[in-house]
Amino acid sequence: SGGEHSPCLFQFHKDGFLVLEHFFSAEECDSMRSQIQGIIAAMEVPPHCRTEFSTREEEQLQAQGSSDYFLTSGDKIRFFFEKGVLDKKGNFLIPKEKSISKIGHALHAYDPVFKQITHSPKVQELGRKLGLERPVVVQSMYIFKQPGIGGEVTPHQDATFLHTEPLGRILGFWIALEDATQENGCLWFIPGSHTNGITRRMVRAASGASTCVEFVGSEPAYDDNQFIPLPVSKGGLILIHGEVVHKSELNSSGSSRHAFTFHVMEAKDTSWSKENWLQPTPELPFPSLYT
Repeated sequence: SGGEHSPCLFQFHKDGFLVLEHFFSAEECDSMRSQIQGIIAAMEVPPHCRTEFSTREEEQLQAQGSSDYFLTSGDKIRFFFEKGVLDKKGNFLIPKEKSISKIGHALHAYDPVFKQITHSPKVQELGRKLGLERPVVVQSMYIFKQPGIGGEVTPHQDATFLHTEPLGRILGFWIALEDATQENGCLWFIPGSHTNGITRRMVRAASGASTCVEFVGSEPAYDDNQFIPLPVSKGGLILIHGEVVHKSELNSSGSSRHAFTFHVMEAKDTSWSKENWLQPTPELPFPSLYT
């Protein structure tokens, strides 16, 4: 993979994101898609676990916060659903494989295909080029962005959910497993927005609270005109700085927009917030990116 994938680090530090087209092969993308199909086919969804995933703040608090299922998903492979796919009793209104929003948050640890991708030599080489000394993998997700119903993801910074001291130690790797277009819900970014810190944090609520997580601070009103779309073809990798502001729109098209994403923390001289929803566990300490 030599020089052709040598990222323009200057560009990454300037914008807070970097697009590396064709970083993964079509075969690698297809292996992840077929693996996830097998995982869904085997999925048993207990009714009390039918947490609908949402990015709107109140719904986040209600759906994720009232649910242990989300809070304890850091070291497991669990299923989250789009809004409106379940009736009042929790039964699916559409086929389960069409209703799923995302699968998280430990595919990188427990699934051989996703583990191999996460720790692939080219990812490790990219980490070294970025100057990461002790990178660890904190979470991974498979995101479906289903045709017609794949919900919008409102403007946010990943460090809101994955807080470190100091800031600037979180890096997202976002892999398009199908072409991501403006029609099917590609990512949008505000270039340079990673330099102003964060304004909001999602923290574990005090025990006894009605929700398990709460938000501290508030998300500013971002100017829609500042966002630029980042369409990327199948196999493309987008590097995402932990504090860059990004979003995606509702997928109103007829095609899905599958992606696999994982987050890495530079663990050297960094502390992971004890208030983050996601915590390393004795069963799954954050694994080193480098093998």
